Amino acid sequence: METYAGSLSPAAPVADLDSSSFWEGLRRHEVRLQRCDDCGRFRFPPMPTCPYCAGTSAQTHAIPGEGDIYSWIVVHRAFAPEFASQVPYTLVTVSLDEGCRIVGRLESGEPEFGRRVKACFHDHSDWTELRFSVLEGGES
Repeated sequence: METYAGSLSPAAPVADLDSSSFWEGLRRHEVRLQRCDDCGRFRFPPMPTCPYCAGTSAQTHAIPGEGDIYSWIVVHRAFAPEFASQVPYTLVTVSLDEGCRIVGRLESGEPEFGRRVKACFHDHSDWTELRFSVLEGGES
């Protein structure tokens, strides 16, 4: 098993029919979201019907992956052995410019409400993790 910062590698997420394009996009260093064909709104997480209009048809689109920090937590205690050597780390909830929220680790910069961030990617041996970094001048 691959080591990750001196520890075990985190297990790959299990993709389902709805989320497979999201995980495949991350492997290509793209953030891919579903966009409802009926109301045009983006959504996350991927799901079979639109939470806004109940439409059942959607297309997946690559987006820039930029937005504002909505909230964050600092993890001080590993919830699994794979993460023991990585604490503390920060998880941010990001309000994407496309109108939905997503969570990822803050790769660089300090968290602050409204601070601008952009997607970045951390490749593991068999999956890619979405992370975020603060944009230069990162104020909203």
